[in-house]
Amino acid sequence: MDAIALKHNDEIIDLQTAAVLGIEGEPIELDNSSDSLEVLRHSTAHLMAQAIKSLYTNAKFFVGPVVKEGFYYDFKVDEEIGEADLKKIEKQMINFAKKKFEIERYEISMEEAKLKFGNDELKLDVLKRIADSKVSIYKQGEFEDLCRGPHLPNVRNIRFFKLTKIAGAYRGGDSKNEMLTRVYGIAFADKESLKAHMTMLEEAAKRDHRKIGAQMKLFTFAEEVGAGFPIWLPAGGRLRARLENLLFKAHRKRGYEPVRGPEMLKSELWKTSGHYQNYGENMYFSTIDDVEFGIKPMNCVGHIKVYEDELHSYRDLPIKYFEYGVVHRHEFTGALHGLFRVREFTQDDAHIFCTMDQIEEQIIEVVDFVDKIMSTFEFDYKMMISTKPEKAVGSDEIWDVSTQALKNAMDKNSLSYEMDEGGGAFYGPKIDIKITDAIGREWQCGTIQLDFNLPERFKLEYNGENNDKIQPVMIHRAILGSFERFIGILTEHYAGEFPMFIAPTQVAIIPIADTHKEYAKLLSDKLIDIGADSSIYDKNDSLNKRIRTAEKSRVPMLIIIGDEEVNGKTVAVRDRREREQYNLSEDEFLKLIQTKINEVNF
Repeated sequence: MDAIALKHNDEIIDLQTAAVLGIEGEPIELDNSSDSLEVLRHSTAHLMAQAIKSLYTNAKFFVGPVVKEGFYYDFKVDEEIGEADLKKIEKQMINFAKKKFEIERYEISMEEAKLKFGNDELKLDVLKRIADSKVSIYKQGEFEDLCRGPHLPNVRNIRFFKLTKIAGAYRGGDSKNEMLTRVYGIAFADKESLKAHMTMLEEAAKRDHRKIGAQMKLFTFAEEVGAGFPIWLPAGGRLRARLENLLFKAHRKRGYEPVRGPEMLKSELWKTSGHYQNYGENMYFSTIDDVEFGIKPMNCVGHIKVYEDELHSYRDLPIKYFEYGVVHRHEFTGALHGLFRVREFTQDDAHIFCTMDQIEEQIIEVVDFVDKIMSTFEFDYKMMISTKPEKAVGSDEIWDVSTQALKNAMDKNSLSYEMDEGGGAFYGPKIDIKITDAIGREWQCGTIQLDFNLPERFKLEYNGENNDKIQPVMIHRAILGSFERFIGILTEHYAGEFPMFIAPTQVAIIPIADTHKEYAKLLSDKLIDIGADSSIYDKNDSLNKRIRTAEKSRVPMLIIIGDEEVNGKTVAVRDRREREQYNLSEDEFLKLIQTKINEVNF
């Protein structure tokens, strides 16, 4: 198979650029590898733009990058474009692909580009964001656009694609700018992969946590409250409390102490930590008595102040603090998405203060903790070491030492990992935990961050064996990431059919008649005593309708109460998960439920 691009010094170079610059490298063929798909999807985005330009009046284009979910293009046209128009655009894309246009690349100076696109305010905005004196343009047929590439050599290679959705997007992600139209798409090298992906998207739509969350009454959002601020309803509150309680016990068993820091701290502290300078655009600020405060986007500064509250000896270390810390981060409105991307969320956050010699042991203990939780929820996962980003505090030497410490801990314990260059936190490198759900989607969840910088900036210390002052190492650690995001992922992973031990309601109690309500309430109270939640379905509906309502609520177990059950102190069980029906005595039933809700131990 012919190459569609080259890999040179870990960079993808298209054949057009390679020919001009005389670059040689490893051939990239047309397949479903990440490098190949980047080239294919980039070119498919341009093919989509070419189709839109030919179909609609005064089409102007902003940017069209490759993203995790495929590709998109932001643009504006005179006409209204809706979901129904995507088929028409796809058909035109196919027509253009059949014409087998060569994709040509040429360069012009920045001055020439400004003249060329002088009547296109979107392109002029793009040019403002480019620092180079020259810009590259890619041309296919009558269509051309500013672009860095890489691109295919010919549009004939674009065959298996689908436009997936249409949305609005502020130009440049800034809500102060105009709203553009954004069309998303996906492309693969073969028909089978495209079909499998579309099947996955259909399944994902059925599992959408926003839809299931509404059906199960887990959470809601209200415009008058504000975008990105979830409201937890009773069922969601119960589910969340179960998860929190399980994790609380697991932390205590591992020697973590519960602490709590304030949600607002003086901005001077955020300047000391470096958040003000490096993360300030993501924070909210307020002024009280002429003093500026920052609402915390992370819990680390509060935990540092806990550490500073008393003197510590090397014998005290490691010291482990944990907190279900509520944090606030500024997110663009267009980026908000159910529980996955919100402005207020709660981290299962912890910080470990330890010696250099304890780093490896602590990292491995956290990884083991991660493994137990992810295995319990039936997630596969992988780990990635993320290195120094462009915006960072601390010297290169400190970053090198801390990054190597993470690698050593993983290597010595034969733990596999990938590298994510430049993906670290601004104060230190980290191990990111990426999980794969039931339908094959990958999610970023937990993180383990090694930090020499904040202890140095806050002058933290402990007394060494010779009574000398030594700076501790700080490990930032969240396993779920946030309760909001993780519950959203769990909802889609299980399609709302949560395991018994975290289900919002474990048992639906359905009395056949009013005379059976008293026994139903007695059973409900006994379930609460053993730590289980139930709902009594006693509305003035038919028995069959009440059973159907309970099943739609995805309650794991239903029990029917009639004369026979009241007189014999028994229950008629319908186990939805096992698809079984059976009768049990009251004591047997309570023991069964207690066993099921206590079967998990992190």
